[in-house]
Amino acid sequence: MTRGPKPKENAQRRNKHEHAQTLSGAATEGRALPPGLGIKSAGAKRFWKTWATSPQATQWAETDWAELEITTRLVDGFYQGDMKLASEIRQRVAKWGATTEDRARLRMSIEDDAQDQDQAAEAATADPTTDLDEELYRLLSE
Repeated sequence: MTRGPKPKENAQRRNKHEHAQTLSGAATEGRALPPGLGIKSAGAKRFWKTWATSPQATQWAETDWAELEITTRLVDGFYQGDMKLASEIRQRVAKWGATTEDRARLRMSIEDDAQDQDQAAEAATADPTTDLDEELYRLLSE
């Protein structure tokens, strides 16, 4: 047995959050990795490229880009073997909406565009810094 009155047949949800945002899924040009950061690992370079061209980056202010620089340095340290940095990296990328759960918490959604996803996949395979096997082999053999 249910409680309360029966819902209306054409009930509409009216409690949309005032700060909810929908981002375009189109690939963005982003920014180039600053050479002054001294990034050495291919994983950190991939991390920068992924976030710099993400839909979230279209909304970033200079302070967000500064955070990306700091986090990329942490990722570089992680790929060089400092595993203690993993939790800090995870906390930082969660604030940008790294996972589906993070984006739901931030009330952020990204429009899907299949053509843009295909182009992004082609660009990722064409990038020489994406040789994950080589980097993984190097990390495991140390």
